[in-house]
Amino acid sequence: MRDTEERNPSSPRRKLFHGYWILAVAFLYLFMFSGCGVGVFSLFVQPLQSQFGWGRGEIMFAFTIYFLLVGLAAPFIGSLIDRYGVRKVTVIGATVVGIGFASLSQLQSLWHYYGAYLFIGAGMATVGQVPASTLVANWFQKRRGTAIGVMSVGIGAGILVLAPLLGGCIIPQFGWRNAYLALAVFIWLLVPLTLLVVRTRPQEMGLYPDGVEAPEHNLLPTSISTTSQGLSLKMALGTSVFWLMGISFFINGYGSMGVTQSQVPHLQDIGFPLSQASSALTGLGIGSAIGKFVFGWLCDKIHAKYACAISLFLLGMGTFMLLGIDAQSSMAFIWCYAIIYGLGNGGWLPTMSMLVNINFGLASYGAILGMVNMVQSTGCAIGPLFAGYMFDTLGTYRLPFTVFLASYIPGIIAILVTRRPRQYRPAK
Repeated sequence: MRDTEERNPSSPRRKLFHGYWILAVAFLYLFMFSGCGVGVFSLFVQPLQSQFGWGRGEIMFAFTIYFLLVGLAAPFIGSLIDRYGVRKVTVIGATVVGIGFASLSQLQSLWHYYGAYLFIGAGMATVGQVPASTLVANWFQKRRGTAIGVMSVGIGAGILVLAPLLGGCIIPQFGWRNAYLALAVFIWLLVPLTLLVVRTRPQEMGLYPDGVEAPEHNLLPTSISTTSQGLSLKMALGTSVFWLMGISFFINGYGSMGVTQSQVPHLQDIGFPLSQASSALTGLGIGSAIGKFVFGWLCDKIHAKYACAISLFLLGMGTFMLLGIDAQSSMAFIWCYAIIYGLGNGGWLPTMSMLVNINFGLASYGAILGMVNMVQSTGCAIGPLFAGYMFDTLGTYRLPFTVFLASYIPGIIAILVTRRPRQYRPAK
C-alpha cells in the first residue's frame, strides 16, 4: 500500500480533519469554564468564612453575581461571535477572567470579592457553552449530537480534575490565595491555544463541515448552506417553544446549581472532612462527563426534548438521595448519589444545543443559544443564593433541597410539550 502511494503522487495521505482540533479546543473551553468557574467555587466557602467571618449567604452572593453576568453576557457574546467570530471574542474574554482570578489572590474585602466575580462572570461567557457550541455546530452536521456530547464531556472533566486538585492539594498545602492564582494561569492557557487553532467556520480554511472534500460529495447537500437557514433572535423570542425551553432550563439551572454549590458545605456540616466532601464533586464530575457524552449520543437517537426530560428526572432522583445522606452514610452511598446526580447534570448542554438547532436553525444560533443560556444562568445564580440564605436562617439545607426536588416536575412538563415553530422548516 505504501509503495502504491509513493508511485501515485496524486493520492496524498489525507490530513486529519481540522474539525477534530476544533472539537478538542471546545472541550477545553468547557473544561476550564466548569472546573475554574463552577466546580471549585464551593471549595472556597469555608476558607473565606474562616478568614473573613463572612456568612454563607454573603459568599454565595458572589456566585449569584458570577452566574448572572455569565447569563446576561451570553446573548451579547453570542451576537459578537455571529459577527466577529470566536477567536477574537474568546482571547479578550479569557484575558479578563485571568485578571479577575489573579486579583482574588490579593483579596481583602467583600466588595473586592464581588467586583472580581463581576469581571470573571462577564469574561467566562466567552469560554463557555456559547462559543464552544457554536464552533461544534458549524464544523459538524452528520453526527452533531455526538460531537456536542464529546465537547460537553469537558464540563464534567473540569470538575473531575480541578475539584480534587484544588480541594485535595492546592488549597490545603498552598492556601486559598495561591489557588486563585492557579485558576488564573489555567484560564490564560486558553489564549495561545485559541489563536493557534480556532476558526469559527470551516469555510475560513477552505473546508466544509464533517471534512467532506467538496459540497457535491456530501451526502447531505444542504450542509453548506444551513448556516444561513433558521430564525432570527427576534423571531425566536416570539415563539412559545423558546419560552417553554426557558422555563425548563431555568429550573434545571436553579436546582442543579443550588445543589452543586451546597453539597460540599452540607456534607462538611454533617461531619465529613473536606477531602471526603470534595470527593462528591469528583463523583459528580465522573457522572457529568459520562452523561454529557451519553446525552449527546442520545440526541442523535431520540428527540432532544425526551433526552432533556430524562436528565431532569435523574437530577430529581439524585436530589432525593442527597436528602437521605446523614453522618452514618457510607462513602459508597455518597458516590452513588454523586454519579446519578452527575449523569442528570450531564444532559443540559447537549440537549440545549440540539434543541436550539432543531427549533431555530443556525442563522442566529449564537445569539439564540446565548439567550436560552441567559435564562438558565439566571436560575443558576438564584439557586445557590436561595440555599445559602436558607441555611443562614434555618441552619440546614433540607428545605432548599426539597424545593429543588419539587421544581423538576414543572421543568419536565414544560420541555415535553414543546413543538417546532411553524416559522422554521429546515430544508430536507
